[in-house]
Amino acid sequence: QVRLVESGGGLVQAGGSLRLSCAASGRTFSTYEMAWFRQAPGKEREFVAKINWSGGTTYYPDSVKARFTISRDNAKKTVALQMNSLRPEDSAVYYCAARDPITRSYDYWGQGTQVTVSS
Repeated sequence: QVRLVESGGGLVQAGGSLRLSCAASGRTFSTYEMAWFRQAPGKEREFVAKINWSGGTTYYPDSVKARFTISRDNAKKTVALQMNSLRPEDSAVYYCAARDPITRSYDYWGQGTQVTVSS
């Protein structure tokens, strides 16, 4: 099992940057694919980025490609999301999630961190 705690959210002006961090507990962290999702008020949860167990493969939707970068440090059990060129539409609660290698589902979620981008 994995416990996830996000940090790093806040208020930033459009065009600015923020770096989110997700700290994980659990001995098997390095076996989990990790991802970031976000949810804005009144909208469905949206996939933002994912990274495989080794950090060698990443994937982003077009909405954030070339602006966001996901990375991980298995030794420190952390996952980061570097967000550049932020836009007001990036405002949301951002969640870190871990995909269980057995169930192949994102079974573990953090509590979320708020990101607000002002225009």
